[in-house]
Amino acid sequence: MNIDQDKNNKYFEEGLMIIISSPSGAGKTTLCQKIVSEDKNILLSISYTTRKRRKLEVEGKHYKFISANRFEKMKRQKSLLEYAKVFGNYYGTPSTGILKVIKKREDVLFDIDWQGAKQIRNKFHQHVVDIFIMPPSINELRKRLIKRGQDDISVVEKRMKVAVKEMYHFNEYKYILFNDNIEKTLIKIREIINLERTIRKNLRKARGLLI
Repeated sequence: MNIDQDKNNKYFEEGLMIIISSPSGAGKTTLCQKIVSEDKNILLSISYTTRKRRKLEVEGKHYKFISANRFEKMKRQKSLLEYAKVFGNYYGTPSTGILKVIKKREDVLFDIDWQGAKQIRNKFHQHVVDIFIMPPSINELRKRLIKRGQDDISVVEKRMKVAVKEMYHFNEYKYILFNDNIEKTLIKIREIINLERTIRKNLRKARGLLI
């Protein structure tokens, strides 16, 4: 790295953008909730969505539920870092506040799909630490979706088809984990985050020696 060429590129002086993606039912939302509950230095980005709130979902904790008209307005105003349409509903990440957090060298966790991950990666690739969560098997994923009891069998099969398509994007991610045990997967995610933090800490230290 040429220190003169890199003097305006200080991504390692800023926070991480940690992206966790998975097909529906592979456990990414549970993992994200546990990560932020254990690490106070990570802010969970709450996505906006136009879909209806499900039972047990809490406004502002799981999602921010808004109208399709408001979402379209946010798109026009370019106030979303990323957005995607999934099962006929929009999901998106507001840019307000996120970039300020990153500038303060604090980390942000994104619970988003491969479409949103691609958009953020294209804009902030040096900040991104992206992890794709795979289920232990296709059959296990189907069992989990049925066990959730949120959809009838026809909808589960539709979700399964979409899930398989989503899994083909695993090779776009730096890290790939198989979630056959939630606690073991959490340990691996913590190890990845600590590694990436250490890399940036060492980059700052090395750069400091050369300025």
